[in-house]
Formats: sequence, C-alpha cells, structure tokens
Amino acid sequence: MVQTFSLPAPISQWPQGQGFASGLVNLGEIQVSKVTRFEFISSSSVMLDTKKAVTFFRPVGVPESFHILGHYCQPSGKPLHGFVLVAKICSPQNADTIPPLKNPLDFKLVWSHNAASMEIPGVYFWLPEPPEGYKALGYLVTNKHDKPLLDEMCCVRADLTDKCEPYRQILAAGSRIPEFSFQVWSLRPCDRGMLGKGVSVGTFFCSNGWTMGEELLPVACLKNLNPVLPAMPDLQQIHALIKHYGPTVFFHPQEKYLPSSVDWFFNNGAMLHKKGVSKGEGIDASGSNLPSGGTNDGQFWIDLPSDHDRKNFVKRGDLKSSRLYVHVKPALGGTFTDIAMWVFCPFNGPATLKIGIKSIPLSKVGEHVGDWEHFTLRICNFSGELYSIYFSQHSGGEWVDAYDLDYIKGYNKATVYSSKCGHASYPHPGTYMQGSSKLGIGIRNDAARSNLYVDSSVHYELVAAEYLENDVTEPQWLQFMREWGPKIVYDTKTELDKVINALPRMLRYSVRNLFNKFPVELYGEEGPTGPKEKNNWIQDERW
Repeated sequence: MVQTFSLPAPISQWPQGQGFASGLVNLGEIQVSKVTRFEFISSSSVMLDTKKAVTFFRPVGVPESFHILGHYCQPSGKPLHGFVLVAKICSPQNADTIPPLKNPLDFKLVWSHNAASMEIPGVYFWLPEPPEGYKALGYLVTNKHDKPLLDEMCCVRADLTDKCEPYRQILAAGSRIPEFSFQVWSLRPCDRGMLGKGVSVGTFFCSNGWTMGEELLPVACLKNLNPVLPAMPDLQQIHALIKHYGPTVFFHPQEKYLPSSVDWFFNNGAMLHKKGVSKGEGIDASGSNLPSGGTNDGQFWIDLPSDHDRKNFVKRGDLKSSRLYVHVKPALGGTFTDIAMWVFCPFNGPATLKIGIKSIPLSKVGEHVGDWEHFTLRICNFSGELYSIYFSQHSGGEWVDAYDLDYIKGYNKATVYSSKCGHASYPHPGTYMQGSSKLGIGIRNDAARSNLYVDSSVHYELVAAEYLENDVTEPQWLQFMREWGPKIVYDTKTELDKVINALPRMLRYSVRNLFNKFPVELYGEEGPTGPKEKNNWIQDERW
C-alpha cells in the first residue's frame, strides 16, 4: 500500500479573498479541480522484476459534474503526493457552441502485459481517440483486456489545450532499444514561466516506440485562457504563505562570507563605477543613484570599498541585517504560485577542489564580488499546500518534492543549506560534488547546519509581484541591470597547473578535461547581474 504524504503540521487558514485555495481554478470555458485521492489499478512489478516499480492509479472522489482527463502514476517506493486535474464546463452552452469537452470515439491499446499468475492482475494502457478538433490529455490504465467505456473520460477542444513535453522517465521496460521498449514519462507544459499559459494535468505519456527528441505527442496539456488569474494569492495571502512556509537558511559553520541586506552593503561603502571614469561614487541606501533599466552593457558595475580594511569588513557580510528578497509570480498557467527567495552576499569565496579523499583549497578560483543566489517555493493554488522547492546550484539546480525536504520540527518550514563560500542551496546537509562522481574529482560544495542562519518567514522583503500591478513597489536597486561586481581576469592556469602536475600521471588528462567543463565563472572574478537579469525571473527554473 502506497503511503499518502502530508506536511508535518496542519496548513493555515489562509486569509479570505479571490479564488486562492478554493479548490477550483477557472481557465476560461472550463473549470478544473485537483484530485489527490486515488485507487490502485496495477503496478509495473507485473511486467518486470525491478526495484524501480511504478504504480498506476485512477482518481476517486471526483466532484459532481467533473470529468476525468487521464490516470496517474508514480514510483512505487515514494509517498503518494501527486494529482490529476478533472474538468467541467463553466456555464451552459449555446446550441451553436462547440462543446469544450467530449468523450473519445474509441480507445487504442498502446501496450499490455499479461500476468503469469491469475492472482496478479495484468496491466493494459489505453490511448483515447479524440473526435476531430479535440485532444486527449492522458491515458487510461486497466487490469483487464476489456476496453474502457467511452464515458470514463473526456477529451478537450483543441483550442483550450497546449503542447506538452516528456519530463522525467518513470519507467523503461523491455529492450534497451527504444523501438522495442515500453516507456512511461511524466509530462510538463512547453509554455512555462511567469507568462506561460500551459497547465499541467498531472497525467503521463507512454509509448512503445518513442525516442527522446521527437516532438509529436498524442497527448496535450491544458491552457489557461482566463486573463484574470483568479487563483493567484493576493497581498495578504502572500504574507501568510511566507510566514507559514518560509524556510530557514543555514550557512556552513566555517562560512567566512555571510549574507547582508542590500542597504547594509550600500551604507558600508559599496561603490558605483562607470567605464572610463577612474573613481567610483558611493551608493545611497535605496540605490537611487544607480542607473535603471537597459541591459548589461558593461558601462557600469558595483565594487567593494577601495579602502583595504573596509573592503575586508564588507566582504564578510552582516548576518543580522540579512533578509530574503521575494519575487512572487504565476507558475503553470496560474494553477501554482512560485515564491522565489533571493539572498545577497557581498562576496563569493574561493572554491575547494576534491580529488579522491584529498581536498585542495584554491586561492582565487571561484572568487567574485557580489553574489545573488535563490531558491523557489512552488505553492499549489488549489489548496495553498507547499508542493516542492527549487534549489539553485551554480549554473543549474533541482526541484525537490515536499516529501523529500527537511523541516523545522513542528512547522511546515523547510530547511535550506547554503554551501560554504559559494552559497549554492541544497535540501540536506552533506558534501555535494560539482564534477565527476565517477572519478571522485570536482569542486566541493559543503553544506551543514550551524548557528549561522536566516529565518525567511520573518526576515524577508517582498520586492516584486507583477500580477498584482501596483500593490508592490519594486526597490530602486532591483532596476540595476548591470553587474554587482567588477570583471577581473586572473591567471588561474598557473594555480590549476600546480594542482594537475602534483597528481599521478594517469589522472592528469582526466582532471584537465574536467576543469575545461567547469562553469566559466570559476575562472575569472566577475560579479553577477541582479535578480531581474536572470532568465528565471520571467522563465521557469532550469529543470
């Protein structure tokens, strides 16, 4: 029996207002509801003997007048945490209107597996054949060879759907050659991000001949054509969500370069520099004298104070002043809310190289002035429940489901671990390698709990929520699109050559190749651009 996941503490009663956490989302011509109760159908363990078994479910407890769009599946060894959307027509239709929902014309058997024993059910995968002008949004799974009844699910009018793409492979059974194997993939909308209209249905894609990269899928996702986004939280609800879910960010006990607030950084001597001008100018606390808008054209940048002692003081940051800078935006067509939390550190320290059991601190590689890192909470707008957190890690990152997070005891507040010197975020303490785990060579990212932390549920500042229009005033410094640190090229080759030449000859070639694959920011001191210049400000996270 698959255990159903629930957060460690009861969910708050959110302030009333609009359609947030109402259980329903209006997408225009159809209304959708999220179903999280399921009935077991079958498991992939009947098809193959594997520890990576997958379980298939049908949604139950579907509200009256709503229609199933597809079934759900997930790995068997994980708590039940998923959902599927069910849909109904918003209002009575005119006789001339093409209905938004229709039953399929037939079902096509995509794949089947007969169990060896009568006591174990088989598994059969059925693709609905939609009427002309309609799209299927998922598959039905049965444990008998009999075709499903046509009224067991609905297809959706094509103009109310959007393209989707396979995301994570959940199951691969049979031959390693794609043409002779059966695969199951989770799905995600192609049109994602703050302005994306694609809505995830929670269903899956399966095929016995599909190869990664093929664009044409027989299933689609939904599209939100409601410009109002009624399920997004209002200002009062945003603050309630942050107070309820805001993670505690732990810094490594040996961290030398702690975060600070932006105004502390400006008040303690940060300088604005302009190309061609030898002397910088001080920046006021609000950043009002920073150039606003435009692009990162290399004409302006921010640097530490010129005085040596003051520079070293500012590098170390000021934990007491630190806060998380919050950007709230729609996700997955306004059915989820992303709460991106940005942390600022005046300085990013040098990297540590790990070769086998040996760790080698580097003197310059990885250093730069100004460091912007973030993590993102994804909140379900149907229920107000925390669904997952994105942990940004250098040039990439990962989404971690709510059941895989660590929490502060007695709260629904997760813990985020900031890596030593580099400030990448991780869901659990430990040493994370950026490089080759096979060779045991790479850059160390050490994360641990300590007395150095920031509670984002208390110490935060809401800096942007574009969908609320004039309810949130963006600070002046957020409009600075240039770099928060100078560009300085230094001779990393000498330092890295010393490391490589000290290695056994058999390792030198592999290590040199690995260094060439590291992110370019490791090899020069170049400050990052601010949050608004990052592609994930508008686009979805990299996942």
